[in-house]
Amino acid sequence: MRTQESLAEIYKPWVARISKSLARGEELRADFSQLLDDFYSHMAQALNSGDPNWMDPLLDTWISSRTQTDLEARSSSLPVILNQIHLITFELAREKLSESDALNLVEALLPIFLHAFEYATRVEMDQNIAHISARLEEANANLERLDKSKSDFIAVAAHELKTPLTLIEGYTAMLRELMIARPDNAQTQIHLKGIDNGTRRLREIINDLIDVSLISINLLSLHFQPVWLNRLLDMVRSEFSEAIEERNLKLQFRSFPGSDEMTFGDNERLYQAFRNLVSNAIKYTPDGGEIRVDGRKLPGFIEVIISDTGIGIDPDEHARIFEKFGRIGNVSLHSSGKTKFKGGGPGLGLPITKGIIEAHGGSIWVESDGYDETECPGSTFHVLLPLRKSPPDSKSSKLFAPLVELENNETEKQQEIH
Repeated sequence: MRTQESLAEIYKPWVARISKSLARGEELRADFSQLLDDFYSHMAQALNSGDPNWMDPLLDTWISSRTQTDLEARSSSLPVILNQIHLITFELAREKLSESDALNLVEALLPIFLHAFEYATRVEMDQNIAHISARLEEANANLERLDKSKSDFIAVAAHELKTPLTLIEGYTAMLRELMIARPDNAQTQIHLKGIDNGTRRLREIINDLIDVSLISINLLSLHFQPVWLNRLLDMVRSEFSEAIEERNLKLQFRSFPGSDEMTFGDNERLYQAFRNLVSNAIKYTPDGGEIRVDGRKLPGFIEVIISDTGIGIDPDEHARIFEKFGRIGNVSLHSSGKTKFKGGGPGLGLPITKGIIEAHGGSIWVESDGYDETECPGSTFHVLLPLRKSPPDSKSSKLFAPLVELENNETEKQQEIH
């Protein structure tokens, strides 16, 4: 009972000192005195009953009254305010009460303040987490809308560019036919060839834009048919033979276990993926360097490894190069062309390659010690593809069933020979 009387003795100076102290560090509402009265009443009730849970409803009210601005700035923290009230209460007890009464009051109030501090910290933390989670969800929604807008723009732009490009190609073909009757005009033939090269490159870019749009919305369709990786890679080697000779590069394709086995995939898309990877290796390998295509057979998978002695990739960029327009380095310093050293481009080759490989149920990653144009640490791209003995759809399975049976028989014969 004496503790209740001791608490009542310090009530008036308690309100005055707390109001003065908190007013220096907190923007207080006009009804702050009423809030202190409520706090005192709940504290007295908790003291009288011996149950610190009496403080909870008031603490809930204080915490819920935090504004959006308070949450953004993380101000008006209730545990901080409770700590100041706690210190002032004990100071006044020491100043206004006898030593024994002060000690009894402090001892009686300590579990109440400890409970209030713990409860306020927990509830306020939950409120902050909920606020941050809501902001993150809002930010993610905005990013998704932005990404969709970018994808929509790319798709629309690519579609709209196709029409004028088709017209340019058509009129160029007509001009070429007219020039057949005038073989003496060699300069015009050169100009027409230049237009052909430009329109072909523009069509490649448009097709890349369409592909990356399809990949971003998971609409890339695959046409599964028998594939022999060694044949695909031979086609890639033939395509770049002229560029390899021009740049004095060494391009090695090693026949590795599993490369001559039939698997099922989209021939055109896989060719596109490996062409992008070899083109990328050529582009970032200085003249006189070496590119090597190798691989190995794993249980249920085949891995194709494309390594080069090029300028390498910084480890921080290993993930970004597979993102749309994720080019690295200073774009303004890059030359133009698909096989020139550090040649320019929209930065879509690797994202498209990643989308194609993943659509096949595979994965792709890169290893490189870093970027250095002097030491040329090189890069190694790994492509992991599932070995499919039959296409994933039943219609294609029936169509290619005789070929699958023939291939299986050939494999069994080879195993018997060895």
